[in-house]
Amino acid sequence: MTRGNPSDIPPTNSRYNSVAILLHWVIAAAIVGMLLMGIVMDDLEDPAWKAILYPLHKSIGITILLISLLRLGWRLAHRPPPLPQGSQLWEKMAARLTHAGFYLLMIAMPLSGWAMSSAFSGGKPMLLFGVIPWPSLPGLAGGDEAAQKALAKQFYELHELLANALWLLLALHVGAALIHHFWRRDEVLLRMTPRWSAPLLRRLRGESD
Repeated sequence: MTRGNPSDIPPTNSRYNSVAILLHWVIAAAIVGMLLMGIVMDDLEDPAWKAILYPLHKSIGITILLISLLRLGWRLAHRPPPLPQGSQLWEKMAARLTHAGFYLLMIAMPLSGWAMSSAFSGGKPMLLFGVIPWPSLPGLAGGDEAAQKALAKQFYELHELLANALWLLLALHVGAALIHHFWRRDEVLLRMTPRWSAPLLRRLRGESD
């Protein structure tokens, strides 16, 4: 990659649409919050806090799953803006693979959590945010207690593996966005941020309004 300057920024207003931007940042905030919550929950011993955080974690996880499916449907129906002119083939392939990885993890991770909860509860439904009944995944109940705990443990290990993969993908994604913005000095980051933030983001990289 070669470093650019403000004059290299392509004269285009090609951006993601407002719905895609909203879904992106809502899901991003929820996922980061859930990953941090998961770290806290791993070392949690207070029963009172467990009674609060575990149901909340499950509820937000199902919400992320539903919003992620909505975002995937929106993405399939709306073509994203192209990468800047001059982008290399490997950059385009990396961008596609990264986005595919995010969609896979955004759906697989809450599904693994849902499966873990279904196996652990013996198929009993849970209440989202203490109000909305949500069924267990079918086929994950009916065994004896030891078998159910073993199955729940398997899904827990998968859940942790997916969380680690998501941390790694987030680091790569954020790093790439910062490289594009501050080193390549192109419009990649600005395509996925609200219009009101563009002047601030440009000033952060030393450009005047």
